[in-house]
Amino acid sequence: MADPDARFREHPMARSTEGKLQPLAMTQPFPLPEPMRVALDCARAAADAGEVPIGAVVTRAGDIIATGENRNRRDHDPTAHAEMVAIRAAARTLGTDRLTDCDLWVTLEPCAMCAGAIAHARIARLYYGAPDPKGGGVDHGARVFARPQCHHRPALFPGIGEERAAALLRAFFAARR
Repeated sequence: MADPDARFREHPMARSTEGKLQPLAMTQPFPLPEPMRVALDCARAAADAGEVPIGAVVTRAGDIIATGENRNRRDHDPTAHAEMVAIRAAARTLGTDRLTDCDLWVTLEPCAMCAGAIAHARIARLYYGAPDPKGGGVDHGARVFARPQCHHRPALFPGIGEERAAALLRAFFAARR
């Protein structure tokens, strides 16, 4: 049986209460980290261009080195997901296909294709906002990183900016119905 407290174990915002780990209570909402704020800006830009509002940011040592937004329709490219665009830009910027010391911040749980690219690029940490029960490939669907064939598994941090990312997606699709 899965440990329900595993998500909080060794997290700097965790505390122990009678042997149970719980997140620290906060008196005001925790501000979103800058990379997720930038990813949300990228998602809004994608929506403004008629694309599904998903944005991604690659950081290295805390510095933003690449951004991406969905570009499938504009580029006539089914692989131009925000994550793929950001990973490609980061690899070009750094001059390597191995992004071992980089983090990826994305507004929606990556699909199986993007999860595969994350593994191949050796991204160290994946932070994502909204879960994607229908098309996700990390915690839903294919669960790429849980497969024994997966040769690299980044540390996962889901739910960062979840409400804002989900609201962008809901508004985008509601306007098209």
